[in-house]
Amino acid sequence: MANEMENRPLSELVSGLVSDITGLFRKEINLAKTEASEKMSQAITGIESFAAGLVFAIAAVGVLLAALVNGLAAFFVAQGMRETSADALSSVIVGVIVALLAYGMIKRGLSTLRGENLKFDRTSSSLRRDAQMIKERV
Repeated sequence: MANEMENRPLSELVSGLVSDITGLFRKEINLAKTEASEKMSQAITGIESFAAGLVFAIAAVGVLLAALVNGLAAFFVAQGMRETSADALSSVIVGVIVALLAYGMIKRGLSTLRGENLKFDRTSSSLRRDAQMIKERV
C-alpha cells in the first residue's frame, strides 16, 4: 500500500487531501448543527417549565392575597364591623399594600435600567487609554 501512495502523482494526493479535509469540515458542521439543535431543544424545555412554574406562582400569589383579604375581613367582622364594609375595607388595604410594593419594585427596576447605569465605564476608559497610546506612538 505504501508503494501505491508513493506512485500516485502529487496533484492526486493534494486532491485527496482537500477532499478529506472538506469531508471532515462537513461532518464537523453537521455535528455542530445537531448538537446546537439538541441544546436548543433542552433550552426550550427549560423555558417552558420555567413559564409554567411562573404561571403557578402568580396563581398562588393571587390565592394567598385573596386569603389575606378574607382573613382581614373576618378580623374586622369579629371587631364588630358589618361584613360588606369589612370585605371592602380589607380589599382596599391589601390592594394598596400590593400596589405600593409593585410601585417600589418597578421604580427600582427602572432606575437600574437607566442609561447611566448601563454604560461600559471601564471599557470606554480602556479604549480612550489605548487610543491615546496609539496617538503618542504615531
